[in-house]
Amino acid sequence: MRIAIFSKTFHRPTLDQVLAAIAKLGIREVHFNLACVGLEPLPAELSTAQCSEICEAFSRYGLTMCGVSGTFNAIHPDKSQRAELTRRACILIERCHEFGTNLVSLCTGTRDAENMWSDHSANQDPAAWRDLCDTLKTLLATANRHQVFLGIEPEQANVVNSAAAGRRLLDHFRSPRLKIILDAANLMHVDNLPQMRIVLDEAFDLLGPDIIMAHAKEFIGESNGPCAPGNGPLDWGYYLMKLRESGFRGPLVLHNLGEASVTDGISLLESHLANKRDISCEAAATN
Repeated sequence: MRIAIFSKTFHRPTLDQVLAAIAKLGIREVHFNLACVGLEPLPAELSTAQCSEICEAFSRYGLTMCGVSGTFNAIHPDKSQRAELTRRACILIERCHEFGTNLVSLCTGTRDAENMWSDHSANQDPAAWRDLCDTLKTLLATANRHQVFLGIEPEQANVVNSAAAGRRLLDHFRSPRLKIILDAANLMHVDNLPQMRIVLDEAFDLLGPDIIMAHAKEFIGESNGPCAPGNGPLDWGYYLMKLRESGFRGPLVLHNLGEASVTDGISLLESHLANKRDISCEAAATN
């Protein structure tokens, strides 16, 4: 596994300053968001020159783009808005190789029209599932043509709200281009915290071979604001052990933490990754 980070963790006036701050920490992989160059995350148009400038900036700092954010509300209740955002996501998919990556991250969506990370009572209706599949059918057609992977993330407030729902979606499409971004924190809620290891076991049993990226984000429950790994209840030793046992060797992306906490987050991950034998023994002993 390789420690990576979200580019939006760093707030700087220019992309060069963002990438310089990341490189200074010794991180070499970045999950990118076009907001870091003053664009909308899904711009209406993208030029070859804009893509080249971004790619060249990454090269200057010896960094690799492990993915680019293409998140939008895939089941937005406004059909015209959903269609426009799908069109824009297809542009990003078409262009992402020009940035130097082959992965676009997505959101499976919510019926909440204002916030794509907010739950809604209609998210589990059959119509919501159909709309998600219609959106993904379009995106996957573009991804297939351009040899790009699409990463979806089980998220409590979205249509795909569990590992089981993620497995259902993968089985529906059976596409080698559709993959899983696994975030242990997003599988948890206050009620299932005592069963954390059971929840993680199920997630890896169902999704392990299809994980293309993992998030290193702390569980924050009902609280607001960022939280550094290790400052919450997530069982990092067990989570990282399960990632390793699944055969995952990709980017482990620090996410949802303040810039001041990044160094501590890196240290926690490095400590666990360096002590893989201890992690396995400790986890086995407490099961």
